[in-house]
Formats: sequence, C-alpha cells, structure tokens
Amino acid sequence: MESYGKILLVEDDVSLAQWIKEYLQEHGYNLVHTERGDLAVQSFSEEKPELVLLDVMLPGLDGIQVCRELRAISKVPIIMLTARSDELDEVIGLEVGANDYVVKPVRPRALLARIKALMRNQNQMEELSNDEGSLTFGELNLDSNAKRVICQGVEINFSSSEFEFLWFLAKNAGNAVNRDQVFMALKGREYDGQDRRFDLMISVLRKKLGDSSQNPQKIKTIWGKGYLFVADAWG
Repeated sequence: MESYGKILLVEDDVSLAQWIKEYLQEHGYNLVHTERGDLAVQSFSEEKPELVLLDVMLPGLDGIQVCRELRAISKVPIIMLTARSDELDEVIGLEVGANDYVVKPVRPRALLARIKALMRNQNQMEELSNDEGSLTFGELNLDSNAKRVICQGVEINFSSSEFEFLWFLAKNAGNAVNRDQVFMALKGREYDGQDRRFDLMISVLRKKLGDSSQNPQKIKTIWGKGYLFVADAWG
C-alpha cells in the first residue's frame, strides 16, 4: 500500500492509541506511538514525522508544553486531542502553535479528514511561501519564507498558524474574507458553523500588532462580510 506519510501519535490511552494506529494504517499512514509527553520531542527528532497527533493530558510532560517545544524546532502540523471542549485549552493550544483540535471521543472519519486537509494545506502553504516572498504595508513587513513579522522596526513572534492567518489576510488586503474562505484556504475544509478558532486568533493578532480590541483600525471585523486587513493603516 502506498504510504501517505508518517504520523507521530502521543497518547497515553493505550486502547485509543491502538485503534487510531490501526485505522490510520489501514488508510495508508505510517504511525509511530509514544505514551509519554517527556519522550515526545525525542521521538519526533528520531522519526521525523510529517504530522503530530498530540494528547493534552500526558504523563511526564503535558501536551501544551510538548507543543511549545515542538514549535521551537519545527513547523510540522500538530493536531491536539483533548477530552474537554474547553475554550481556554483551545486558546492556549493555538497560542503555542497547534494547527487544529479534535475533541474526544475521536470520530475516525473526522480525524482522517482533518489529517488529510492539514497535510494537503501544509504542502500548499510551503509552495506559496516559496513563491511569494514578502509583503510590506507601511511599517509592517511580512516575510513568508522566514515566517517573520516586523512591525515598526520590531520583530514580533507569531506561531505558524497565526502567521498563516495574518499572511492570508494581508494577501487579501482591502477585501473582506469570510469564515468559509478562511477555513477552505487554511484548513482545507468548510466552516462548520461552530469552530471559533479564527475569531479567537483575530484577538491574538490585534494584541500582538497593537490594534485596538474595542475599535480596531488595522484588522477589522465587518458585520455580515468577514475579516478585513486595512492596507493603509500601518503608518
């Protein structure tokens, strides 16, 4: 069977890990499994997977810290698995660089769809980054190759998910983009009507870029239309 890529699964629930491994292997993926958070980074460095499935609650080191450490060395897609549908968990996960979230109990076909979309989107983003270079708006500069953001002469740290969202908005400067467009471009799937990750991420972008949360001028939310990156608001 053709292999569609290697996945590192970090999950301490052995029975759950076993059926995830069997199911994804049946669909052409090579699975490597570790049960402990404190062994995850070592496994990642040794196995070099194309995607990581990462539980939040782990022995040795929790998934949030593992995600933070992985982001320091790689931009590989990370899907976090959590037993709680907790907005705080989602915000923290996004801030440390998770690309997506799946709430337990995990639905096999939904998980497979997320994996396919995220790996496809990663390839597309790498191709776009290689082709497009940089964007400049006043005192804001975005470098897609290095994933760097310079604002008023100061470099600002962004997670890979935050940078991709900001880059997408900037590429569409002057045009409002709705949630369906954002999800298709960045997640490779339609907006499900409930996922608020990009609403939350808008707040993070505004905070990091010095935009007002009460009266934003740089990245606006246009009622009924979507998000608007204002090209001439950057000094």
